[in-house]
Amino acid sequence: MSNGEIRAEPRLTLLLFALLALCIVRLWLMPLGSSFWVDEMGTVFVVEHGAAHPSLAVAPQVPRSIYYALPRAACALLGSSEVVYRLPSTLAMGLALILIARLAARLIHPRAAWFATFVCLALSGITYQAADARPYALGTLVAAAGALGLVRWLDARRWRDGLLFACSAALLWRVHLIYWPFYLVFAIYAAARLLRRETQVGWLPVAAVFGLIGVALAPVLLAALALFREARAHVIVEPPSLHAFEHLLRWNVVLLGAAGAWLLARILRWPRPANPVSATSLTLVLAWWLCQPLALYGFSWLTGNSVFVTRYLSIMLPGVALSATALAARSIPPAQWKQLAALMGAAALLLQGQWTRVWPVHEHSDWRGAAREVNALALGPATPVICPSPFIEARPPAWRPDNPLPGFLYSHLSVYPIAGQPVLFPFATSPEAEAYATQLTRETLASSRRFLIYGGNGPASFWSKWFAARSELAGWSYARHAHGDVNVVEFDAPGAR
Repeated sequence: MSNGEIRAEPRLTLLLFALLALCIVRLWLMPLGSSFWVDEMGTVFVVEHGAAHPSLAVAPQVPRSIYYALPRAACALLGSSEVVYRLPSTLAMGLALILIARLAARLIHPRAAWFATFVCLALSGITYQAADARPYALGTLVAAAGALGLVRWLDARRWRDGLLFACSAALLWRVHLIYWPFYLVFAIYAAARLLRRETQVGWLPVAAVFGLIGVALAPVLLAALALFREARAHVIVEPPSLHAFEHLLRWNVVLLGAAGAWLLARILRWPRPANPVSATSLTLVLAWWLCQPLALYGFSWLTGNSVFVTRYLSIMLPGVALSATALAARSIPPAQWKQLAALMGAAALLLQGQWTRVWPVHEHSDWRGAAREVNALALGPATPVICPSPFIEARPPAWRPDNPLPGFLYSHLSVYPIAGQPVLFPFATSPEAEAYATQLTRETLASSRRFLIYGGNGPASFWSKWFAARSELAGWSYARHAHGDVNVVEFDAPGAR
């Protein structure tokens, strides 16, 4: 580096820390107080009512995570609120960023850490995990700890690093049952190092450690196989198309990182870096990126039980960031890493900051605002409030009109209580649901003079049209109040207001 670049280095580092602080405050901390979305309310239910609650029998996969110990501890220390429930994920993602930065410095270039950090922050999925009261940020942290432990163990043969890898690998599947493909990442990288003779750790110690991890994971495997028999009951999406696959693969981030660095290098006539990223380093970051989506895509089509869901792919996102950084490294001279990192940090802040709002929100599902709308309508305790369940498991025979409350299928009613008399409907229409709705219309709604529908866009829209078409409710008016993708629909008999 030139003398001018050396003098500018402290100021540039200070700028990077300032950008990082702004990103964390705006992207991670400011959304923490916004409304829970559906799955987060499931988290609250598990924490407050316990994994053994009878209503969770309909979704036995939900409480099977070591993650719930974190929000339970946070609530015991700080009380219960949206912010407190989400703080463990914020802290986990902060630690994960540190580990990802260290991996970038170790695998790609000693000065690549800041660039990889800001690529992570530019990914909406990373920001989402950091403010989500669900297990995904913890999964990212454990995966990053396992990857760093494995790299360091194979580099230096220190058993404390091997222990970090083994413990992380033993925990990862316990964070979420959908993380099984990530074990391919560990295996592929270890095999690449061994086959290329780039480690002094032999085949036998590696086989022994992987064998111990397999033994530690045996109980999780048995539980997963037992749950697989009823997996179809929990499928929320159709098997993915090729378009959906390539869209969620986030290949554009990797391509833009590599192409942008190459273009800048040509325009500014940067010298070509002397030390390209090693083949085994590329193997690790590309496996981290590709194993999860490829495995879940194949599993979805082979079994017919689609698990190709955006949040289930979130563990791949550090691999996307590291792959983009690794390919960009082919064009970035050492002196330019921090300047480009600063540009990436500014881009992350601008792109992810939700600048049309004063306070960014975590989700567009404002269940808290919708519950306040219900209560603001000054309902009497006997006014019917039709509540379709937001969970796909709420269908016959698990769903019944007399499902006891509080219950997991209607956890939103215990998290954000409403006035009126809840009338429990299933997730989607069915002959049983429409028969119940017909009886309800004749025996209760027609004489009530007023009732509400409170639920997600799809169910609220369907049941609004269904009730509006009933002859028993001819002449009634209805109005929809939207709160993101949650609706409150108010039905009134003629002259009721």
